[in-house]
Order: sequence, then structure tokens, then C-alpha cells
Amino acid sequence: MNKNPNIKCTVEQCKYNNANERYCTLSMIEVGTHEKNPTEPKCTDCNSFELK
Repeated sequence: MNKNPNIKCTVEQCKYNNANERYCTLSMIEVGTHEKNPTEPKCTDCNSFELK
């Protein structure tokens, strides 16, 4: 599976994750939030996530 060396990913449940090297295989991702006023990294989400 190819990897994008610019996007690290540790979410093994995502179908775009290259689990062998812990990188995303997409050429770009969309980052979003589930908070009104995000103030910490944990407030953000990868909106490109798709379950394997």
C-alpha cells in the first residue's frame, strides 16, 4: 500500500491507513472539528476517515 510521507496516521481502523508504516495513503485529507470553539488538538477530527 502506498503512503503519503506528509500525513502520519495511527488510526488502524481507517481504510486509508498504511498500518505497516503508520502513514495515510490519501494525497490530501480534510480536517474538521466537533467543537464550537476548538482550543486543543483533541477537538479536531479527520473528516476523510472511512472505516475499513
